[in-house]
Amino acid sequence: MVKLKGMTWSHPRGYDPMIACSKVWREKTGVEISWEKRSLQDFETFPVEELAAQYDLIVVDHPHVGQITRENCLLPLDDAGCAEEIAAIAAGTVGRSYPSYNWQGRQWAFPLDAATQVQAYRPDRLSAPVKNLAEFVTLAKEGKAILPMRPPHSLMTFITLAAHLGTPCNIEGPDFIAKADGEAVLDWIAQLVSGMDSSCYEMDPIAVLDLMGQPDGPYVASPFIYGYVNYSFAGFRRARIAFADMPVIDGRAPNGSALGGTGIAVSARTQAPEEAKAFARWIASGPVQAGVYASGNGQPGHADGWISDAVNAPALDFYRNTRATLEGAYVRPRHDGYMAFQSDASEMISNGLRSGERHTVLVDKLNHRFAQSFEA
Repeated sequence: MVKLKGMTWSHPRGYDPMIACSKVWREKTGVEISWEKRSLQDFETFPVEELAAQYDLIVVDHPHVGQITRENCLLPLDDAGCAEEIAAIAAGTVGRSYPSYNWQGRQWAFPLDAATQVQAYRPDRLSAPVKNLAEFVTLAKEGKAILPMRPPHSLMTFITLAAHLGTPCNIEGPDFIAKADGEAVLDWIAQLVSGMDSSCYEMDPIAVLDLMGQPDGPYVASPFIYGYVNYSFAGFRRARIAFADMPVIDGRAPNGSALGGTGIAVSARTQAPEEAKAFARWIASGPVQAGVYASGNGQPGHADGWISDAVNAPALDFYRNTRATLEGAYVRPRHDGYMAFQSDASEMISNGLRSGERHTVLVDKLNHRFAQSFEA
């Protein structure tokens, strides 16, 4: 029997579907896959190269692709002999999920989970999602809105607003964003967080959603937060949370959200490359994504899951209600050096807003650090 080891992230959305799918895969092929998990913070920052030395299958985030290509720690998945299978996965991409894992002409992962910053709200306390971001400023002042600002999410909101305002952050440098444009983005974030409890700087999306899931908690909505379908399920938390398209500024379309989600990748050090790649293709395929993956607490990365009535029904139409935002999402820089920039820039934004640093100074620091990220 072939036995593989996989690494994913520690949340029911990240772990449960891998267990469910691996059980079916073993029954189908005889290949056994055991899964371990790491925290969300580790998922966003831990070096893929170190994981590739220990695991056959790795759940990754697309901004790592520049770094992992240089490190030669993953196998490209675009095998010519599987062209038809792979084309079907590509055709089912939601937004730019599939191409986000393509770098230097090769495909380094298949979309496993599709997500982007959307809006979360309590449908038992708000009759409808909030349409305009200005309304969120008011909600924040009333103590009813919260925004996850723990790094890297402070930077993710910066990226989302920059693209939404029509001044997307650069992906090739030298500057990350023009000074006036960056200041406008920081002005919006400052308006939001100035009315919020300072604990938001210590919160990631899971912490925010757990608070919102408390029946008598103070928060009824979050403007920019990575969607987690599990919180829409009855019984997952004491109060259900609905998700909707991101709030907009001045009637714009819900475009610019910082693309998230995860992909399934194969270690270059695996002793069973064909078996590992076969599983990656299978779990990323439409029927599996809309079937056992979704029913196993997963959040599909394939459109078959997003359009399915059976998948949407138990989730308060999570997929239909956020798809426009995901289709218009922005793909972050992915060059080798970006991940270190993401970590540093997130801290700069959070610390700068907390201390009241002048926005013009903060933008200069972001641009200087971005330019450094391209240096060998």
